[in-house]
Amino acid sequence: MDLKLPISTVIPSLDGPVLQVLARADEGLSGRQIHKLAGQGSVAGVRLVLQRLATTGLIHVDDAGNSLLYRLNRKHLAAPVVEFLADLRTALIARIADELDSWRIRPVHASLYGAIARDDGDLESDVELLLIRPDEIDTGDPLWDEQASHLMQTVVDLTGNPAHVFELSRTELANHLATSAPILNDWLNPTLHLTGHPLETLHQQPVAAE
Repeated sequence: MDLKLPISTVIPSLDGPVLQVLARADEGLSGRQIHKLAGQGSVAGVRLVLQRLATTGLIHVDDAGNSLLYRLNRKHLAAPVVEFLADLRTALIARIADELDSWRIRPVHASLYGAIARDDGDLESDVELLLIRPDEIDTGDPLWDEQASHLMQTVVDLTGNPAHVFELSRTELANHLATSAPILNDWLNPTLHLTGHPLETLHQQPVAAE
């Protein structure tokens, strides 16, 4: 799955980014605005896509005097499909969070970072996860490892992208926080929280409380 443009998984043409822009918009946009937000094709190409989609009824065209404004027809039968495809990133986050919530050994913290959190990347980008395990769970714990392995496979099944898990204990995380380790920038800027304590607050809580 293209992590920057997930709708292209199903709609690989210029229609994909155009529909993604319209699905995320709350008001009508001009052809030039859509082209700028889509970041692909030419203005003329985007307008051709808009004209064709208008003939299907999937988008409405409003005359705004000096320009035409386009918006998704959310009453169209296909509109919910477009909206879902335009928001596959949110669906992925929810599915991963649901699996984590079912774990018998719950992580102290779990989040997504890297390309998926930055909302960029491409078909080859890893889906990167940070997992913080409780200190009482040793490295190599069979149940914990089974859970983590299953989660990685879930990500691959859901996206087709490789999954990379960075795992460490609560105490190991505290050491990173205390020394302001450079990797913290990868984990925090930006991050998508999945479950457990927010990463930025963990250093304020005593390790013994976990």
